[in-house]
Amino acid sequence: MNNAAATPGTPRPRGQWFKSNRSGGGSDCVEVCYLDEGGVAVRNSKRPDAGTLIFTNSEFDAFVGGAKDGDFDR
Repeated sequence: MNNAAATPGTPRPRGQWFKSNRSGGGSDCVEVCYLDEGGVAVRNSKRPDAGTLIFTNSEFDAFVGGAKDGDFDR
């Protein structure tokens, strides 16, 4: 799977890892992949072979919605 930067408002291809443009090109990022069979995979960009978390679409949507709403702000 290739790595790519995400462009806001652009549909993401399935099966391709990407990270947010807000990452600033740094290596301390979370990468996301929309899976062909459904669901969303998330991994650490510094250690992509260390493990992957898999979420259902609704779980991931709830997390992203919470982040947008400020639910996780410190």
